[in-house]
Amino acid sequence: MQLTINGKVENLNVSTVLDVLKTKDIDPQLVAVEVNTQMIDQENLGATALKEDDKLEFLFFMGGGA
Repeated sequence: MQLTINGKVENLNVSTVLDVLKTKDIDPQLVAVEVNTQMIDQENLGATALKEDDKLEFLFFMGGGA
């Protein structure tokens, strides 16, 4: 399936948002996910089905600052 992830087109064999995170070895606890401009709650990552040409944005939490 063709998806756009953070602006980059990728072809992945996935069906849910959680599948994408697992495929990319991303810890679901460390990322906020948006699908087609809709924020997805963490408890719904495995239930959120994807379709061809969906656009995903991953927002990573980082520490830092002084």
